[in-house]
Amino acid sequence: MEQLSQEQLKEFDEKGFLFFPSLFETAEMESLTSQLDDLFALDIVCNLREKGKKAVRTNWAAHNYNSAFARLSRHPRMIKPVEQLFDEGVYMHQFKVNAKAAFDGDVWQWHQDFGTWHADDLMPEPRAMNIAIFLDDVNEHNGPLMFIPGSHKQGVLEAGHDTETTSYPLWTLDPKTISSLVREGGIVSPKGRAGSMILFHSCLVHASGSNLSPWDRKAVYLSLCAVSNHIKRFKRPGYIAGREFAPIECLPDDCLVQDYEVSLPWSDGIPTEELQGI
Repeated sequence: MEQLSQEQLKEFDEKGFLFFPSLFETAEMESLTSQLDDLFALDIVCNLREKGKKAVRTNWAAHNYNSAFARLSRHPRMIKPVEQLFDEGVYMHQFKVNAKAAFDGDVWQWHQDFGTWHADDLMPEPRAMNIAIFLDDVNEHNGPLMFIPGSHKQGVLEAGHDTETTSYPLWTLDPKTISSLVREGGIVSPKGRAGSMILFHSCLVHASGSNLSPWDRKAVYLSLCAVSNHIKRFKRPGYIAGREFAPIECLPDDCLVQDYEVSLPWSDGIPTEELQGI
């Protein structure tokens, strides 16, 4: 699946997201999940912990220092549909693994990703997209993503900067706004096996609850931005908001199970300039 059909394009326009159950095979997922323990054990700034806990909340920018995730960041099943939607090349604005550990995974409040990217990074327009791949099976108990279908059509909504609720500051939406949006669009939670993929608009309102279950809910996210729409401010570190705007060049479709050579610019450590805002 590299090109979206007309039916899929219509569905995406209406709902703001597309769900592709079991798009990746078990062997492809194992090439990624086998790396996670080592990634999460690293004592680096790219591992953001849950507030007051040792559990990793987010691992940032593994595509710059881990070969398996570097190959994933160039996978045509993830890149080509976004290029189709924008009709141009895309670059990696963010690459992250959200861990949502069993018993310890905290909430992600209601928000729009573009709201944060615009406010913090001065991304000009919502010509950016999220691609998420389930690294674990996702069910109704382990903190699945919640979407409000059609909410992307509202554009950028007024948000407040929440720096207290979790370990990661987020521009969040108030309960009155969420209630109004839900009355119109409802709430859906895509669930499925590891290897399932979601493509969703950067203005789609979404959240996830805490994970009180005994099952991890890890997912890897590529936030892809049209090259012509790159950010204008480097307030945040480069491992959170990417500063390399060259269009991504895809690898062959079997790149998760074949050892293609990839560049790992941070294999010897994160450059000092990428650790700081400018």
